[in-house]
Amino acid sequence: MDLLISGLREAVSLIVSLDPRVLQIIFTSLQVTGTALVFAALLGIPLGAFLGLTSFPGKSVLVALLYTGMGFPPVVIGLFVFITFSSGGPMGFLSWLFTTRAMIIAQVIIAFPLIAGFTMTAVGGVDKDLILQLKSLGATKRQIIMAILKEARLGVLVSIIAGFGAIISEVGAVMLVGGNIEGSTRVLTTAIVLEARRGNFGLAISFGIILLAITFGVNFAMSNLPGRGRRQ
Repeated sequence: MDLLISGLREAVSLIVSLDPRVLQIIFTSLQVTGTALVFAALLGIPLGAFLGLTSFPGKSVLVALLYTGMGFPPVVIGLFVFITFSSGGPMGFLSWLFTTRAMIIAQVIIAFPLIAGFTMTAVGGVDKDLILQLKSLGATKRQIIMAILKEARLGVLVSIIAGFGAIISEVGAVMLVGGNIEGSTRVLTTAIVLEARRGNFGLAISFGIILLAITFGVNFAMSNLPGRGRRQ
């Protein structure tokens, strides 16, 4: 209990004092996770909508792969990205290993199946009569897709929140491909691990409190977007 209180005090002190080291860690965390979430959503939402609206040979295999990806261990994804961008890997010439770019790629791979899977479920749950009604009114394919996504917006929002939660709290993959370099690739989760290993539990707890506060703030903001509405 004393450690928790000490960590809370230290977290407030670090934020109020605008400690440059802490601000750098927070900025890197938000930059990496925010960028990864945007790319994962741009890839996952269209794929999820496509799978939820269409039937084709081999769809069951693709859906099974997607569900497998939703439960794939993040550290294994980190290992895959590490090998890909290592000096002997196929993309080693880019020299992206131990940079935020490699961290973003790892987080995109982690979040993408979650966003696509939840979007597919949300879109697949839309009343089929709506699609028939839109077709009878002469709506184009694009208009139908947009209308369905609007109807399924709560499920799509849940998919984005799930993706965000999975990557903002991830530590194994980002540490493996990012290297936890101070001032460059250190994020809140890896900073927590580092300070805990050093025995600086008060500082580790303070980073944990900051991480929880950011996660709560972002999730609260996303779940209360203007015009989000509620399904009756």
